[in-house]
Amino acid sequence: MAIYDTLVVSQRAAGVAQLTMARPAVFNAFDEQMIGEMDVAFAALIDDPQVRVIVLAGEGKHFSAGADLQWMQRASQASVEWNLQDARRFAGMLYRIASSPKPIVARIQGAALGGGVGLACACDIAIASDNASFCVSEAKFGILPAVIGPYVTNAVGKRQAQRLALTTTRIGAAEALAIGIVQQVVALDALDTAVDATLKELLAGSPNAQREIKQFFAQLAVGPVTPEVRELTAQTISRVRGSDEAREGFAAFLGKRLANWIPQ
Repeated sequence: MAIYDTLVVSQRAAGVAQLTMARPAVFNAFDEQMIGEMDVAFAALIDDPQVRVIVLAGEGKHFSAGADLQWMQRASQASVEWNLQDARRFAGMLYRIASSPKPIVARIQGAALGGGVGLACACDIAIASDNASFCVSEAKFGILPAVIGPYVTNAVGKRQAQRLALTTTRIGAAEALAIGIVQQVVALDALDTAVDATLKELLAGSPNAQREIKQFFAQLAVGPVTPEVRELTAQTISRVRGSDEAREGFAAFLGKRLANWIPQ
């Protein structure tokens, strides 16, 4: 595993890599350096054939306080062009997470603020401890959650996302579960057990099927099932049914054995 200044990348289990934000003194707030390192680290893990699933975590008591305020202060004094390039790097990193062909699970404890909420929403699955709290806090500092906005909106819907952004209210884990920021809440001492249970489920699924699932659902919008959508569904399933992993999956089930993609 590569060595980073702001991250720790480790093997959590067979087929599972964990990327841990490692700036606990500032509650894992991210700046230009961490954003760059996260982009490089995620790219490497996505390309690594030994990695099936990725866990995103934060060291210490809190998941992530979002943007480092020293970084934001520098940005407020920089040119529009500097800010544009800087924001593009952040947008690219979040998109790399959201568009990963491999499942990414967020392990959330303590506070997730601003961009920390964006990270949670960009992951496929978010599991939080019952002491977690969430705040889309940008308006308190005279800015807005522009880069994270699409991911928060996709997670909770437009009206809830706008409410969170306008009010900057801090919500607890139970409300975050109810509106869709996270999909599971457990006691803090049960957090890793819950994450590991989800990882076991993910590792039981076909890697190719999971890539196809992410690509397929990225093309779907909530709304009418049009002829174009129906054709997309038919084209997709007809193509995937004939794949090597589909043949292996059915053979394993009928033969009452584990599929060859499941870590032994």
